[in-house]
Order: sequence, then structure tokens, then C-alpha cells
Amino acid sequence: MKPGGKKAEKKEEEGKKLTEGDEAEQEEAARLEKERLHRELMARLEAKYQEQKESEQAELNSLEQKFLSAQQWKMDYREHEKWEHYLSCDGIPDPTVPQEINTFMSLWREEGDEDVQVVMEKGEQVLNLIEKLQLLLMDTPSSEVTAKEAVQYQESIVELQNLLHQKYNEATQQLLKTASMYEDSETGNMQAVIKDKNVTFCVWVNLKKKVRFKTHVFSDAQHGFDVPKSLVLNSAAVRILHTRYDHVSPLWLQCRGLPDLEALESKELAEHPKDNAEEPGEEEKKAREEPSVPAEEETCPGGRKKSVASLKETSNNTEDVNETEEETEKKSENLDISSQEGDPPVQEETGDKGEAAAAAEWVDLQRFVPVGGVFHIDALQLPPQVVEVNDWTMVELVDAGLEVYPYSPEEAEDATESIIQITLRLPENVVYFKSPVVARWDPEAQQWRTDGISKIKYEAQEKSITFEMGGFYTVALLQDAHLNMPYKAWELQPTGVDEALLVVTTCLATIQIRIKGNQCMLSSVVVEEEEEEDVLSNITGKWMSPHALRAALKRAGVNIFPGDCSHNYVPVTRKAALAEVKACQQLALVASAFAFASSRWNRAAGPEHVVFKVREHLEADSVQDNNWSLYMFNGQKAQKLKITETSEAFSEEIEEDSELHSTLYHLLKDFASKAAMDKVEGASCLFVDAVYQLLLTTRVLTYS
Repeated sequence: MKPGGKKAEKKEEEGKKLTEGDEAEQEEAARLEKERLHRELMARLEAKYQEQKESEQAELNSLEQKFLSAQQWKMDYREHEKWEHYLSCDGIPDPTVPQEINTFMSLWREEGDEDVQVVMEKGEQVLNLIEKLQLLLMDTPSSEVTAKEAVQYQESIVELQNLLHQKYNEATQQLLKTASMYEDSETGNMQAVIKDKNVTFCVWVNLKKKVRFKTHVFSDAQHGFDVPKSLVLNSAAVRILHTRYDHVSPLWLQCRGLPDLEALESKELAEHPKDNAEEPGEEEKKAREEPSVPAEEETCPGGRKKSVASLKETSNNTEDVNETEEETEKKSENLDISSQEGDPPVQEETGDKGEAAAAAEWVDLQRFVPVGGVFHIDALQLPPQVVEVNDWTMVELVDAGLEVYPYSPEEAEDATESIIQITLRLPENVVYFKSPVVARWDPEAQQWRTDGISKIKYEAQEKSITFEMGGFYTVALLQDAHLNMPYKAWELQPTGVDEALLVVTTCLATIQIRIKGNQCMLSSVVVEEEEEEDVLSNITGKWMSPHALRAALKRAGVNIFPGDCSHNYVPVTRKAALAEVKACQQLALVASAFAFASSRWNRAAGPEHVVFKVREHLEADSVQDNNWSLYMFNGQKAQKLKITETSEAFSEEIEEDSELHSTLYHLLKDFASKAAMDKVEGASCLFVDAVYQLLLTTRVLTYS
């Protein structure tokens, strides 16, 4: 190669380096210029945001009066109902009036010799009274219900529950006295199945004491048992009393109201002091100092002990909706459950390994909940039988009442001879997504526990479950409360004037809930791999309050309502209470004209922000799915995002030609039509309140 050629090549390389350096400098300069322009833009937007923040909040406050109007309407309605009840004079007591409910219970206690059918008929009335009190505790603000009244309602609930069970025991005793009059021609024993929509009552009486008849199936109920030979050789009866309600579990589990997000956030900060140098708030200190100690305990027939736990007197934000971040729909259900749940790690630290082992067998009622009611499985002592002599019917009178058969598994020579096998037909209109957990009630510890139950065989197709027990227990079928969480998707869209449809899609089912005025209705539940079309047909298509619908769905095993501790069991990014509650409120305010849906970027936005899809929706099928826009909100600042659902990464970059606003309402107003905003202004306060309650109870902004 010529010397000149090397010089030319070297010169060319140096030229390339200079060019590349110039390009890099130009790119860096362009980047810096872009950042400068973006900072200037954001500074202008921030300045404008601060300038109009006060006026926007004032305008939003005016719109939020709908919440106060709804609370006032509900208060007036409750007063109207009390007055209408007073005028009706139908003999049904007002459960909120101590004199009336006490008189009702006293008169029923005095009535004797009632058969099962009569108790069932009266029991339906009692269940209605209990439900009314439970809904009052969940839905009534503390400004209307004092702490004293709340305790009174709880005591009335417990007394009614105890009295109803006592009456079923008395009816059982009455039936057992005449067992010989209903002798079965084939076996010589007696069997009876009596049922209605609330209770299935099965009784088998061993009259002939034949070992070959130690197994029995109640054909009308499909419940069955196989009892030890020692029991068959004696005068005994077996009762399987299935109540489709749960009057056994702790009262706090039955009277849960709206989630107390503010208390949850303060508790989280208290549990992680390194993240918060400040002392726990007064509310947190009070919660620690005031555990849920029973205010009253009452022992029921058969050893049932029920306790009344004081519910915290809290507010549901009717005093000032605009102070939501300080008082968030607090309900009288915030019980400290630590004394009931047990804490194995703490017990091990104290050196009491026996208690720790026992605690390991207790059911965590924050994670597992009874579904389908309770099965009271008892071995009973056969009372003296009725004897007919000529035209006389005589029976020996005993004052002992219904007596439990003194069955002692320890006395059996062969351990296998002491085993009791039970087969239960699963309740209709209840969804068991997986094999349920079988638990027995411990009346001393007042807890559900899983020991003493073995060889569980779940038949999903036959809808039955078989298991073995070492004694006769009250049992329940429990299901993981978080099977449907986190949600795969959710969508809320208006369907008419003051009407909307909320669709929650989980990995196991799709639940559709219609909203109309202040009422909600389960439209459908589509369960994967479920052939039947009438899933939960007993509640589908029935209008009820949001609280009543929530209770009905949870009883049916379809739980899409996270509890205060659900974040411990579900892998979600916990959203700040301010962002979540404010977003629920403002979504409800504009839900009459806009559709909302879940976004894949909600989790990526972190705990301080919620991200969701929005589109204007005035007429059915008026827009397509690709018209969605993404909005981000932290409770104090709302912005429209530049990214879409199909973007490669999450970015907080603001959409071009959009602004920052202090409310979602004003951000939507920038892009909405006049017809949409007119529809928002004209939305009923009751509709807005119902949408808000559903959004807050399902917590779709956190659990999706």
C-alpha cells in the first residue's frame, strides 16, 4: 500500500469520528432541549393547576352534595319505614325498639310443645329481624346510631339467634317423644326430613337397636351417616340440622360493613415504623388499647355460647363527604380479631408450644369463611316414649330438656369402631369453586378448627362431601375468601338513565351486577366449567340494596368483596386510601355518562396512583373499544396519559393538548360533550351513592 493511501484512510477515520461526535452532540442537545421544553410545559401546567385548584374544588364540592342528599334520603326513608311499621300494627316487632323485641322473645319462650314446622314458620320471621339489624349495623352512619344502640342491636341479634336454636332443640325433643309412633316398616326405626328454604331438619331414631341398620341416608335430603356399633345398641337418635344461615361464627364476621381504608393505611404505617417516623395516630392507639372483649356472653342449649363484641363507633362520611381522606366510610364492623384468631408465632415465642399447636388447627376467618350455612350433627338421648293405653296417651315428663347422648369415643375397644362417617349433600344455590375445607366448631375456644376430621372426599359432580369424625360436632364447609382475587378485569358502563352495569371478571367466574337508582341486582354469574345455567338462581334478578347484595353473594360463595386484611392473602399493589376513595367517589359522580374499565398499567403506577380506562358512553353501542383513554389519579391530581394499553412500557407522560386538574370531573370535562356533562349534572343522588358503594366494596381499583 502506498504511503499516501494510509494517510487518506487515517484521515477518513478521523472524519467519521468527528461526524459521529457531532451527531451524538446533536442528539444530546436535542434531548436536553426536549427535556427543557417538557419542564417548561409541566411548569406552566402546574402553575395553571395551582391557579384553578381552588375553584375546581369548590365546583366539585357542589357536585358532591349528591352524597349528602343520598344520606339524607336514606335517613328519611328509615324514619318513614319506622312510622309505617308503627301504623301497620301487624304484630311484628320493631327490632330497634328494646321493649318490642324483648316482649316478642319473652312471649315465644313461653310457648311450648311447638313442632318443627311451627318453629320453621316463626324462624323465618326471626331471620328477617336479624337481617334487618345486621343491615342497620352495616349501613347506618354513626350520626344516627349511637354506640349504646349499636351494642343493643348486637345483643338483640345474639339473643334472637340463641332463641331460634333453642326452639329447634325444643321441637326436636317434642318429635323424639313420639318417635315410636312413626316407626318405619322396613327398618323398625324412625326417620324424618322436614325442610324449607332456610332449614333442613333430619332426625333418625334407633328404635330396634339392630347393628345392620347403623348406616342411614335421608332420601329427601341426601344427607347420611354411618355410626359406631356402640351407639346403635343403645337408645339414641341422630340429628342433622342444616341451617342455611350461620349463627355460629363470631358476630364480627356476620356484620361486616364497608372497608375502613383509612384505618388500614394507618395500621400499615404502624406496622412498618421505619417507613414512618411519626407516632401511630390516635385512632390506631385506640384500636390497640380497646380489643374486642365480649360485652356479654350467653350460653345456649347444647353448649352454644355466643358473645357480643363491641363495634367501634365510626362514621360513614355523612358529615362531610369532602373530608373523605380523613373519614372514609367507617362502619361499625372494625373489630380487633386478634383475640379470636390466635397468633402461632407469638405463642411460640412465649414458650407455650401446646397453645401454638392448637392455634395451627384453628381456622383463619380472614382467609376462610363458612359457605352454605352450618350443619349441627348431634347424637341425642332418646326421651321416654309416648304410651297409648285404651283411649289415653301417656308420657313421662322430664325437666332435663333435650339431652346429648353420652357418646365417648375413648371407651371403644377398637379405634375404628369409634369413627363416625358423615355424608352431606352440598347446599343448592351455593358455588364451591374448589373442594371445601371441613371444620368443626369449638364451643370453648369459640373458633372453627380442622382437627378431628379426616378422610375427606369431595364429589363435585354429585355435589356431596364425605368425611370421618371422632365425635359429633357442629361443622361447616369453608372456602377460601380470595379465590376470585385479584380480578382479571372489570368494567362499569351506563345502560340508561340512572342505570349502569358493573362486570367483574375473575379467573373462575364473570359476575354482572346491574344498578338502578339506589338498588342493585345480580344479573348473572357465569362460572367456568359449569354446565348449569341457573347458578345462584335464588338471588339472580332480585333487586336489593348494595349491602344486601354483598351479603347474599358472600353467603353463596361468590366473594368479590375484599376484607380489611385481604391484602395479606392477595398479591396486589395496595393503593393509598386517598387515591382509592377519591377515585371511587368521582367515578360514581360521572358514571351516568362515562364508561370505566381496568387497565394493565394500574399496578405499574405504584401505590400512590390509580390508572383506569375511560370513554364517553351516552348511548348503547355508540362507541368502540378502541376509543378508550387512560387516566391517572392520586386523589389530588388527575391527568390523561399519553400511553395506551398496548404501549411497551408504563410512562406518566401527559397526553398532548391536555392539562392537569385537581379532579377527574374537570379533566373529563375538557374532552366531553355538553350532553355528557348535562347527564352527569342530572344524575340521581341515589344512583351515584349506589355506584360508589359498589366500587368501594369490590375495590376494583386495588384488586385488579
